[in-house]
Amino acid sequence: MKASADELLAEMTRLTAMANILGELLFAFIRSIVAGSAYALWIKFATWLDPKIQRRWVKVAVGGLLGLAAFFMIPIVMGLLGL
Repeated sequence: MKASADELLAEMTRLTAMANILGELLFAFIRSIVAGSAYALWIKFATWLDPKIQRRWVKVAVGGLLGLAAFFMIPIVMGLLGL
């Protein structure tokens, strides 16, 4: 009976290792999709916003606010994604 318990433990260890590898690949795939989508949305937003702002100081102020928001939001999103 001892041999079958050892075989079961070896099989469970092998399956756990395979699940970890597949999980890492899946998370990497999802991260790349999310990052690509976020970048595409950011570019669309920036090209939409740029002609709407006429004065230079307003562009600097809006850019500073967006940078400040990104400074706080990027670590939160990265933490949620597990990066």
